[in-house]
Amino acid sequence: MREFMDYIQSAFYGATGWNRDNSYSTLNATSDALLHFATPRGLRLTLSSLATPHFATAYQLGTVGIVDGSISYLYSTVPLDYHAVAQSEKIPLPELLQSYSPLAELGRRNRIKGARQDVLAYGRLYLPMSMLEALMVKRISPTLQMQVSAVSDQTLRNGGTVLGMVQYDEGRYGIEGLASSDGGLMGIRGLYNFGGDVAGSASPNGIQDVENGTNAPERERIYGRFSAGGELYYGTLNKSGGMSLGTRFATLPSHKGTPLTATMTVNPLMGTLSWTYAVMAGRNCSLGTKMDFNVYSYESAWSVGMELWRKKGAWTVDADIDGDADVTSGAQTNPLPQRSFQAKMEWRMDDDPLPFLHTPDLSPAVVPHVASEPTAKQRTFRAKLDWRKNHEEEDEDLYSGVLKARLDHHWRIGLLWEGRVKSLLFSLGSGIDLRRPDSPFRTLGLEVQFSSS
Repeated sequence: MREFMDYIQSAFYGATGWNRDNSYSTLNATSDALLHFATPRGLRLTLSSLATPHFATAYQLGTVGIVDGSISYLYSTVPLDYHAVAQSEKIPLPELLQSYSPLAELGRRNRIKGARQDVLAYGRLYLPMSMLEALMVKRISPTLQMQVSAVSDQTLRNGGTVLGMVQYDEGRYGIEGLASSDGGLMGIRGLYNFGGDVAGSASPNGIQDVENGTNAPERERIYGRFSAGGELYYGTLNKSGGMSLGTRFATLPSHKGTPLTATMTVNPLMGTLSWTYAVMAGRNCSLGTKMDFNVYSYESAWSVGMELWRKKGAWTVDADIDGDADVTSGAQTNPLPQRSFQAKMEWRMDDDPLPFLHTPDLSPAVVPHVASEPTAKQRTFRAKLDWRKNHEEEDEDLYSGVLKARLDHHWRIGLLWEGRVKSLLFSLGSGIDLRRPDSPFRTLGLEVQFSSS
């Protein structure tokens, strides 16, 4: 299960308009989530809270042979309460548990000039081994970000390690430079996008049209984005290096067909080729597969994974009883009340009264005060917010849980059932080895989380 602090960190990136998908390190994020999810071991309890819009805490206690735990603190200069739901009974389950992650439209990035130089600081102390990890992220400009992470542990060489990273994201491409104290590692990696929504977001006029909410000229376009990139790194102390190349095709949210993601990565030095394919086979079902092949040893490996969501009441894969959404689009929608639908139509028909508020990453703090006698356009904007609120409230209670399963070429099975009971989030899983029929269950565990504001 995704931890609460990871969820809060994602809220920080959303609040500052940073696109985490536009990085070579996340090229295989969807397939990894479907095929390499972690199964819990033993019993683990987590209590967390977004105490203020800027400050979050988490306390974890576990039993895996010995009693251990951790204490975490997070501080953000930008308020996070508008971009994250802190109460565990209200957090939409797909935001925490969904493996298939569609790409965000490049045109929806927050490209406001003069953006604040926001900072996120995070620290976690592991007990009883007294290992400390820390992370600091600083937004320098709308296209530049710096982050430093460190781990302090007596079992590591030199007592710990520090990793620094500079990230530059222009929408069409993203570049990252990194340096680590572990082995004197230095590296660079980048990702270049083409096709789909890239052409419109690359030109200044195209970005301005999206941010201002105006209708750009209609043009024929591909409803998928191609990405290609690579990484190169070298250890100055151990005199060794490495590299990899990769490419990805993924459909965009505007695509009306079946959402899918396909990637290929190559490691020329090791002779390894990897292919992954993930697809939302239905509104509530995602499938993934991966194939690895080594040209030097002719060894191959494969793995398959599945994610099946359960709606409240019954199991379903392609249920579309009353909704007007396309089944193949993968949208997780349900029929809205008549009042909500009316509000939606009202704000769509009128012009946007406040163009700069079209950017979804703005917090309510920047919304100007509305006069006691609002104009027709201001009422339209209110209707838009009301419809969005109604829509989100309906989606919060749409699912009761998700079943995840995977199988690899070693005949190892991973099973994970995640969901919510009352105000508690739970994750129950097991690792099974079919080659050992005498003791097939290798791991078994339960994780329980509770969060509040």
